Amino acid sequence: MAVAIGAAALGFYFGQPTVQSPPAVATGSAGKLAELMLATPEGQPASLAQWSGKVRVINFWATWCPPCREEMPEFSRVQEKLADKGVQFVGIGIDTPDNIINFQKSHPVSYPLLMGAYDVLKLTVELGNASSALPFTVILDRDGNVAHSKMGKLSEAELEKLLLPLYSTASR
Repeated sequence: MAVAIGAAALGFYFGQPTVQSPPAVATGSAGKLAELMLATPEGQPASLAQWSGKVRVINFWATWCPPCREEMPEFSRVQEKLADKGVQFVGIGIDTPDNIINFQKSHPVSYPLLMGAYDVLKLTVELGNASSALPFTVILDRDGNVAHSKMGKLSEAELEKLLLPLYSTASR
């Protein structure tokens, strides 16, 4: 775990933030992400499939990652603004349950936070995160296809621009 965290930190600091649209995604990777079974920090099972049919913004982050923490309040605002339009944010923490629980107490967010590990960080490589860096965000359309991905911090304005064509299409 320490090696994965170190690699992610180095990848962030030496990598260039890039937005891919559509991203270079390995065959089957979007499906793996859309159906991913994880756990809450409290240990309860949770699947990303529970939000099928919604535009899903999946953010890979860690409590020790400054840009990750910086973008989370913006993500919360966009989640609150677009929840009724079928947009669902989910944070996947590459961290310990205790760190995430403590983070939530001092920095509440308006979307669910789930637990990830090295195997989940490895999946981000298949989704276009060549550096295995954090933060890394993947946006799935209503059908579970990868519409966008970005390594590095996403701003509120950039998110809204990326999401508009996805939620403004015919509702299901």
